[in-house]
Amino acid sequence: MSKIAIVGSGLVGRSWAISFARAGHDVWMWDQQDGAAKAAVGYIEKILPDLEANDLLRGRTPAEVIGRLHLAGSMEQALDGAAYCQESTPEDLAIKKAVFARLDALAAPETILASSTSALLPSKFSEGLAGKDRCLVVHPINPPYIIPATEVVPAPWTRPDVVQRTADLMRDIGHAPIIMAKELDGFLINRLQGALLQEAFRLVAGGYAGVEDIDACLRDGLALRWSFMGPFETIDLNAPAGVRDYVARYGAAFAKMAEGSGPIAWTGEVLDKVEAQRRAKLPAAALAARQAWRDRRLMALAAHKQAAVREIGA
Repeated sequence: MSKIAIVGSGLVGRSWAISFARAGHDVWMWDQQDGAAKAAVGYIEKILPDLEANDLLRGRTPAEVIGRLHLAGSMEQALDGAAYCQESTPEDLAIKKAVFARLDALAAPETILASSTSALLPSKFSEGLAGKDRCLVVHPINPPYIIPATEVVPAPWTRPDVVQRTADLMRDIGHAPIIMAKELDGFLINRLQGALLQEAFRLVAGGYAGVEDIDACLRDGLALRWSFMGPFETIDLNAPAGVRDYVARYGAAFAKMAEGSGPIAWTGEVLDKVEAQRRAKLPAAALAARQAWRDRRLMALAAHKQAAVREIGA
């Protein structure tokens, strides 16, 4: 797959462009907003030196990556000869349906059509299309050029070979595809994240702890293990005889914790409390700088994990 089409060149589209270009693919970027694709390339130029410093360009120079990026004058030009299209337009079902109708009409029959949506089921925007069997969701974790996990979500009619080719492409560009057997609201990552956030909001609302202490539970505790292993491997290693032993020891305690854990709103008084504590810790004017710091730390972590994988393979 040498030519990749990026339709929608905002925050997500420009991030995808880095992943594909540093893997050696020619990336053609198009956005219906004049100047958006050009602005995306400008953003990419600024971020590439940091990625190079952390050895995250797969041996390529920033100039080589930029050389793989092309501005398309139309959706037709972006799709012409493309083996794969990553759509990253606004999170609006009406927009997605209209865009996918155009993509399906313009793209070659063998072109895979993938959406970056984080919430819309692929069946909702591909139903009724002549080429609905080559449509699916490929949802990245932001920013995808640093975080490799990528959800591959088929519609009920997506062909198995399309899912397999997409997963292979994701691996080829350095991502870790998470392949769902069938679609589900929230996919996998947001359902797991949502469960944790639900409990975090409940703890704040109940007055059990403040925002900073709950953040510390992850930042200085659980996330250290979770950056290298998932929850199932974690509990498998946390009991002498493995996962069944863990459940036998602690299952009842977790069942008791779950009693009465009904839904809680993320709005109103609890949101006021969370926001006040976060703004006391980080003023709104400092958000952008902290986001940039986060990305640099993620780059360093990605470089560290990449070195660990090479060490294991040596």
